[in-house]
Amino acid sequence: MNTRSVPIKPRDRDTILSALRAGVVPRLGLQHIQVGRQREIEALIRDVNRIAEGGASIRFVIGAYGAGKTFFLFLVRQIALQSKLAVCQADLAPDRRIHATGGQARSLYAVLVRSLSTRASPDGGALRAILESYIQKTTERAAASSIPIETAIKDGLGDIREMVSGYDFATVVAAYARGYEDGNATLQDNALRWLRGEYTTKTEARTDLGVRSIIDDGSFYDALRLLARFVTLAGYGGLLVCLDELVNLYKLQHAQARNQNYEQILNILNDVLQGTTEHIGFVLGGTPDSLMNTRRGLYSYEALQTRLAENIFATNGLVDYSGPVINLPSLTPEEMYLLLERLRDVFAGGQPEKRLVPDEALMAFMEHCSSQIGDSYFRTPRNTVKAFVDVLSILEQNPGTTWQQLFSQIEIKEDTEGADEHAVSPDGEDPDDELATLKF
Repeated sequence: MNTRSVPIKPRDRDTILSALRAGVVPRLGLQHIQVGRQREIEALIRDVNRIAEGGASIRFVIGAYGAGKTFFLFLVRQIALQSKLAVCQADLAPDRRIHATGGQARSLYAVLVRSLSTRASPDGGALRAILESYIQKTTERAAASSIPIETAIKDGLGDIREMVSGYDFATVVAAYARGYEDGNATLQDNALRWLRGEYTTKTEARTDLGVRSIIDDGSFYDALRLLARFVTLAGYGGLLVCLDELVNLYKLQHAQARNQNYEQILNILNDVLQGTTEHIGFVLGGTPDSLMNTRRGLYSYEALQTRLAENIFATNGLVDYSGPVINLPSLTPEEMYLLLERLRDVFAGGQPEKRLVPDEALMAFMEHCSSQIGDSYFRTPRNTVKAFVDVLSILEQNPGTTWQQLFSQIEIKEDTEGADEHAVSPDGEDPDDELATLKF
């Protein structure tokens, strides 16, 4: 019998339940509903530590629709923030790609930088705070060494100037520092626009900031490396970049566009594996098809297939978490039961006396789910979770209703969104738009 009695803040409770009922991942209170996958989490914790120590990492988190990829990525994000890393995240989409020539890569970079978060600013928009943290540290260093602040900033950005596209990046950071010291809000805003990749013409950037380049499609990866180096100089452990929905690259209709994106992923992977980049990590979430399909997935690019292939000896219960691919396992029946327990506790606000259903109701619910769609519901718990939260909502709002009555009315369908590689419309969109927005 569950004896957990951890008080849950009303804000966390409401956020968790609202998100789960909508089929999306809550941004708060993940610790209240996390179950299983301990070894996978430990592998990502090692990656986070490696980034903080000056290394780099890349992981492909692979699971079926509804299996918990996005939840896992959000959990990794929280771990990184608690470990004093800066984190940015975005979903890949038709208008947000890793490689492009029509502004899609710049658009992805802009979304990533706007989402930039730290432990002190967990909801994004942390770039300004990071810049001012760097300026404060540099000011203290200048005062201790009795040198002008401009000289200290220039010296501190020396390493960045030596990197690809680093000279203009350092110039813009120095411009922000100058605007900060002089109280010039316009100069600060222009510097932020440049650093967020929001300038579309070099002429405008040269007029406003005196630089000859902008962050565009061709400099997407280089700009992320520069950002990682800068947040490290500002006192953080490094930068973690989370990219979800790899399936949107898989859905690209033009083979050349797909291959160019896959080649960019290969470049990043090679840099990480060869140790030529520092203080940066990538976590990419995708479905099995987006990885292993040899016609459209990452495996269609031969060099990637070679590097991402699973260890052939990891069979019969043996696992290997040292490679770049992490396959999310199905939840065991025990883990599913624990998840339902935790959902029940979230609904009760962590107060056992307010639980709406007894332990036997949890077993009855699982048996009902299993009889409806079989053991596959352990692999894609999203719809099962949503149904259970819906049941508790009805019980809470309709006193006198019994869980036995409700269970007989539940129909839970197996989540097979995107399971068929051919279920892609000519424009590259998923035919089931409503399911395509669900991410748990």
